[in-house]
Amino acid sequence: MTGRIRSFADFWPFYLREHASPRTRALHYAGTSLVVAITLAALATGRTGLLIALPVAGYGFAWAAHFLVEKNRPATFTHPLWSLAADFRMWGLWLTRRLGPELERAGVTRR
Repeated sequence: MTGRIRSFADFWPFYLREHASPRTRALHYAGTSLVVAITLAALATGRTGLLIALPVAGYGFAWAAHFLVEKNRPATFTHPLWSLAADFRMWGLWLTRRLGPELERAGVTRR
């Protein structure tokens, strides 16, 4: 599927299908929330050294989800920028309780 992706609009449903398990999404939400918290803490305290933890926080949770739960290859490996944008989009839709219709449109069924 990744060979036919030419835009973020094409990528988005693929991304959601790669995150079909609620456990995978939960681990992504934890990692993204931690990334946001670390960034805010670094900005609030001026301790920019905290930012070095961002890749570990974000990718650690996400890659664990893909390798251990979803059993697929992280989209970051083939589409790093779209994957980052999609992660924050998914997180924002989850926070605002609007992710369900997006999952349904992408063909992700409830487990």
